[in-house]
Amino acid sequence: MTALNLADKTFFITGIANKKSVAYFVAKSLQELGAKCIYSAQNSANLERIKKLFPDAPAFLLDVENTTQMKDLTKNISHYTDHLDGFLHSMAFANFSEGPKPFYATKKEDYLQACHISSFSLMEITHKILPLLKEDASITTISISNTKATSYGYLGPIKAMLETTVCYLAKSLSEHGQIRVNSVGAGPLKTSASAGIPNYIDNYLYSEQLTLRKQALSTQEVANTALFLLSKLSSGINAQNIIVDAGMSSNYFDQDIVKKFAKNS
Repeated sequence: MTALNLADKTFFITGIANKKSVAYFVAKSLQELGAKCIYSAQNSANLERIKKLFPDAPAFLLDVENTTQMKDLTKNISHYTDHLDGFLHSMAFANFSEGPKPFYATKKEDYLQACHISSFSLMEITHKILPLLKEDASITTISISNTKATSYGYLGPIKAMLETTVCYLAKSLSEHGQIRVNSVGAGPLKTSASAGIPNYIDNYLYSEQLTLRKQALSTQEVANTALFLLSKLSSGINAQNIIVDAGMSSNYFDQDIVKKFAKNS
């Protein structure tokens, strides 16, 4: 990974909740490669986890729904650096506390909250930290693969919104130099956040059989793609969603699964 040349670079990382999260795998790899990371946490519990995982790294609270914390964002980062080489946006939330519902029954307040946290926050945070971003900085966000799984509920179209936001954000930032914005479209992963999605385990096991290698996607594989996008090696990639799903999206009609279904039908 030394070819990524990330040593002595400085990155702002959001979205670490625990050791299973994509953001954790990205951050761990960045620090191992000699980069400096500045972390934000959505709540006090996550902040304590980050301090235990990365005890020597700066970290502070950032709940994007908290106007005061958003107002102080640039100042909080400026305590530790006067520039950023990149920003990892790894935020997503959908309220499934009432259990699975048909998409048409989605509550407006739930939908708008998920839009704010999972999509609009990318644009909002970028606007705040723009004075700190280097002219050739890289912004990377974590999205989902193109499965359109029913169990994702209303989070599915919001992730589609995130990917469109990536394109328009990249276009608008082109006026400020060569800042790039891309997303990683990750296939199903074994993370704590995913576990909160209704019927996710069944989808995860099914998706593993759809991969061309018959082996589930690992979180580190998604993190590796994010690392590439944050590095100069991806300088020619902008306004894109890079699908990382071990070939799943090319294998919906896997012959073994088709035969099993036909046999049991």
